[in-house]
Amino acid sequence: MEKKLGLSALTALVLSSMLGAGVFSLPQNMAEVASPAALIIGWLITGVGIILLAFAMLILTRIRPDLDGGIFTYAREGFGELIGFCSAWGYWLCAVIANVSYLVIVFSALSFFTDSPSLRLFGDGNTWQSIVGASALLWIVHALVLRGVQTAASINLAATLAKLVPLGLFVVLAALAFNLDKFSLDFSGVALGVPVWEQVKNTMLITLWVFIGVEGAVVVSARARNKQDVGRATLLAVLAALTVYLLVTLLSLGVVARPELAEMRNPSMAGLMVKLLGSWGEVVIATGLIISVCGAYLSWTIMAAEVPLLAATHKAFPRIFAHQNKQSAPAASLWLTNASVQICLVLIWLTGSDYNTLLTIASEMILVPYLLVGAFLLKIARRPLHRVVAVGACLYGLWLLYASGPMHLLLSVVLYAPGLLVFIYARSTHSGTISLMQREKVLIFLLLVAALPATWMLVR
Repeated sequence: MEKKLGLSALTALVLSSMLGAGVFSLPQNMAEVASPAALIIGWLITGVGIILLAFAMLILTRIRPDLDGGIFTYAREGFGELIGFCSAWGYWLCAVIANVSYLVIVFSALSFFTDSPSLRLFGDGNTWQSIVGASALLWIVHALVLRGVQTAASINLAATLAKLVPLGLFVVLAALAFNLDKFSLDFSGVALGVPVWEQVKNTMLITLWVFIGVEGAVVVSARARNKQDVGRATLLAVLAALTVYLLVTLLSLGVVARPELAEMRNPSMAGLMVKLLGSWGEVVIATGLIISVCGAYLSWTIMAAEVPLLAATHKAFPRIFAHQNKQSAPAASLWLTNASVQICLVLIWLTGSDYNTLLTIASEMILVPYLLVGAFLLKIARRPLHRVVAVGACLYGLWLLYASGPMHLLLSVVLYAPGLLVFIYARSTHSGTISLMQREKVLIFLLLVAALPATWMLVR
């Protein structure tokens, strides 16, 4: 019998998926583009927006507890099967590419302990040694999740607690060393030569990525012991992550002045810890980074495998991916996900490429499902408070798409287009025929038309 996930496991899943590698580079990333004044405004907007999105998910788990899988099922229930499929396909593809990035980052971080000027063992995570190590880690986690989602979630809970130790140590030491004069130096960012509002917009490009994963508990809601815990876990994890991000960003500016912090090498938290703790600071942060990324990778593996399972159960993905093993783990879906990750790892080694463009485009694909969460709540809300939350979540979703760049949204069509073949094939595996509604034909035509200029721009 499948063991269900409790509040602590669900909260850890969401928190771990958000607190990955990004938090360790956050001080430099933010100092490079914004002054203290802009950072405070930027985090205020992000804080309100992400809490509204979390509240929207909480409300939906209460008024529609029958919809397991959240991100996919909300889009499907509210806007039709093709929109639901696109939401699931985009989310799954983003999760696969994110998992590749986590594996690369783990071995890039390990190079801190192994590499020297005369020895390049793991390098930037794309050497053959890194790919072999990443592949081994990939299939170890694969075997772990096959033993049951509850087993993997228990290990993830321990990893989440472990990653909070170096972050907590940094916050305490930075608070003790905080200097108000350093923090208030060029408070509005005159030296940046950019208006405060433009600085705020630039912070959005960073803050929106560090909160990706907020939907974790909603994605695995079918495995929750108590459906009410899904919304609670989402809200608790968002508040915890927001607190960590705020403290890390603002306290850093009181340890090192913004211009100096902007020039620091990433992960910049390591450089700050050297100032706070001496040479051991780098070791603490490098270790914390590896634990953090491994925990985030485990969370994202669980979520990535869950989406094709849910989509297949609702006839949006081919029927084979609905298969679960004796431990109720999404076996077929997990094989699909990790085989895709393995192929990407081999391609990275063969090309030695930097795939940041692909990662940015794939990340864009997760923002549309976020917008659809707010839109679905707006569609079914009956109470005035629910409508206010829905409007707020929709506005935040639109702001994220604007801040991240409409160009990336257009380029993401290149990744949606191949998914249309999967949608059509899935329809045939479930019903035996390919029958498309008129609006589905129109949407497929529009996506294919948009894919032509998007492909040309991507190649350029």
